[in-house]
Amino acid sequence: MFMFIQLASDTCHDLVRRYSRLVRLLIASQFSAEHFSLLLLPNFSWKLAFSYLECTSSELIAESVSHQTPFVKMTITPKISIDGANLVVHGKTVLKNVPENIVLTPGTGSGLVTGAFIGATSSNTKSLHVFPVGVLEDLRFMCCFRFKLWWMTQRMGTCGKDIPLETQFMLVESKDNNDNSPTIYTVFLPLLEGQFRAVLQGNDKNELEICLESGDHAVETNQGLSLVYMNAGTNPFEVITQALKAVENHMQTFHHREKKKLPEFIDWFGWCTWDAFYTDVTAEGVEEGLKSLSSGGTPPRFLIIDDGWQQIGNENKDPNIVVQEGAQFANRLTGIKENEKFQKKKDDHPPGLKHVVDEAKEHHNVKYVYVWHALAGYWGGVNPTVAGMEHYDPTLAYPIQSPGVKGNQPDIVMDSLAVHGLGLVHPRKVFNFYNELHAYLASCGVDGVKVDVQNIIETLGAGYGGRVSITRSYVQALEASIAKNFEDNGCIACMCHNTDGLYSAKQTAIIRASDDFYPHDPASHTIHISSVAYNTLFLGEFMQPDWDMFHSLHPAADYHAAARSIGGCAIYVSDKPGNHNFDLLRKLVLPDGSVLRAQLPGRPTLDCLFADPARDGISLLKIWNVNKCTGVVGVFNCQGAGWCKIEKKTRIHDASPGILTGSVQSADVDALTQVAGPDWHGETIVYCQRSGEVIRLPKGVSLPVTLKVLEYELFHFCPLEEISENISVAPIGLLDMFNSSGAVDEFEVHLASESRVFSDSSTPLSETRPVTATVSLKVRGCGRFGAYSSQLPLRCSVDGLNTEFSYDHETGLLTFVIPVPQEEMYKWCIQIEV
Repeated sequence: MFMFIQLASDTCHDLVRRYSRLVRLLIASQFSAEHFSLLLLPNFSWKLAFSYLECTSSELIAESVSHQTPFVKMTITPKISIDGANLVVHGKTVLKNVPENIVLTPGTGSGLVTGAFIGATSSNTKSLHVFPVGVLEDLRFMCCFRFKLWWMTQRMGTCGKDIPLETQFMLVESKDNNDNSPTIYTVFLPLLEGQFRAVLQGNDKNELEICLESGDHAVETNQGLSLVYMNAGTNPFEVITQALKAVENHMQTFHHREKKKLPEFIDWFGWCTWDAFYTDVTAEGVEEGLKSLSSGGTPPRFLIIDDGWQQIGNENKDPNIVVQEGAQFANRLTGIKENEKFQKKKDDHPPGLKHVVDEAKEHHNVKYVYVWHALAGYWGGVNPTVAGMEHYDPTLAYPIQSPGVKGNQPDIVMDSLAVHGLGLVHPRKVFNFYNELHAYLASCGVDGVKVDVQNIIETLGAGYGGRVSITRSYVQALEASIAKNFEDNGCIACMCHNTDGLYSAKQTAIIRASDDFYPHDPASHTIHISSVAYNTLFLGEFMQPDWDMFHSLHPAADYHAAARSIGGCAIYVSDKPGNHNFDLLRKLVLPDGSVLRAQLPGRPTLDCLFADPARDGISLLKIWNVNKCTGVVGVFNCQGAGWCKIEKKTRIHDASPGILTGSVQSADVDALTQVAGPDWHGETIVYCQRSGEVIRLPKGVSLPVTLKVLEYELFHFCPLEEISENISVAPIGLLDMFNSSGAVDEFEVHLASESRVFSDSSTPLSETRPVTATVSLKVRGCGRFGAYSSQLPLRCSVDGLNTEFSYDHETGLLTFVIPVPQEEMYKWCIQIEV
């Protein structure tokens, strides 16, 4: 399709920009055009227009029209197109044998055609369709798929048959071994369209398929035009972010993580009652747990009262079993207030949840209290027959799982509910239910909720317009109630890895990023770390990942702690009272109860994206993140266990995984150049947190790392600031904390005047020398602080007071001790003269 647009002769930037925007809109409106041509009259600033149009594939030809008037013909080719029967991305074939019923529509973005939507048509009208899209062969990919109804995990492959059922995110690598063209990364995002949800899967013919379903036999269609969004480019992290933002703009039903308010509890250490007490949690148990952790100098500042506080019908529970197999999942909510276990009897205080919350805040300095509830109220919903529930119009409903979920791992919750049913609050009344529940909790001083078992709602769409409609009703009602009752956007979303909910959440900012921490399952620990990292590639665009609780006194405690320290997540444990490793906790928690949280969702490094660090026997997992002034890479040996598609469960497949060697470099931190600034030359100081080594690393040079299974190392990459030819500095941070460099909040270098400063008598300098510069830092926390200096500093001060320091001439490591601050979240002013 050709489009001819004559633009008046004018070189004004504003008019050029206006014309270019018009062209972008016109081009975006042409659904299947393969290229477009523009006619620009003489003297028009076509080069400027071309820059505004942001074209990447173009052809400029000087020709003439009537009366010999010169003009420029500009042909713009989309980055993603169907050429013959091939799906071509940036000139590279990704899918072959694309069927004729597959429709490709240019997407929206800052450029002309930055992405594309895949659609499909059928001659039949049904509630469930499976559309082959094309053959995928000999290209590496990684995907996130739901191995359970509730949770995703990762899978890597090279052909269509490797793509699992219920794939909700897929990243494909395209590179030519025969030329120097850049590697192209293409993301596939199956979407929601109307009342339908799309997911990806593969078949034995190596075809990529779209599975489209409504979840209600009465809701049917014969087509979908925007079922999958594709975006491509040379930086996979940018490609993914740009894709989700384009989909956000297209769908208008959810918000990207960057637009959401992050609850403040995430920067404080927490304790969850679950593993400590399970459903037998009591008011006395809560007090005991808070007191126990505080006694070791790691006071919890947020508290999650997990499952066990609510009024439920528990006629199916065997009193001799703490957590009976499946029994709790048939129980239903009988009231919105706390149960009798929270009626304290040992003193004269007014009993109830309010007293428990008040005591936690007043006597134990807890700042935030969250309580648990299921999206349906409880595991089995609400009891339709008890007084007080009738105004929610509850009915007994029986879940119907999608074929993809049933084809993966069976679930004990679904087995129970298939027999007993779930008491479902009517979607029109669910806001009233949440509002009354949350208003009561807020009146007790509760600050937020952990909302669990969310994906159950997708199975109950029959009669309510389907899975997307009912899920969106529940999510919107939940977010409206939270906005009304909890001022800090107090919500943790859990058991919610379905796109029905993700693409419906405009407000929720924190999401559990993997299956549970299972303290007694040896197969779970390595796959827990790797699953969170890979899931975060997708989930981290919607919300900040939550890595779940862990135990500080556990064989894998330091492994879990190190990963969480760089995950950008909340850090909380579920220790039983008295069962703590305070030496480990003090590497995570400052004396005021705060933590040094990394800035972004922690994700796998570029070279790990298509490796399989859980199963391939050769790859280490590397997770990157940034702090305010540095980057960090955590390296983990995660080999030996993973989800088995044959046994349909997580299992150990290698009881004795070998010692592995890999490498790290500053380029592993994708956003490090943004942190370091435009003047950075690429050299870093690397602090190896576990070994304590300090290494000056030139640009492009790698460090080797060797690890056994369940071992880790944290590499802090601190950009080197070159002050003069012979003097360079870099801040490191609190050397004894896992996220050492997270303590550095600000870093500036001020060049000195011509005045000379005499060395302090505490330094070994025997003669004076001029001060070249003063390094100014803002640092949070206390303990051993480290920085790099290429020469012995003249003086160090903390809040204006000179402090003694040590200096290692061999490594350039400068160390001194920062005292415990008297204020919470206090930032010390540190100056180092060099």
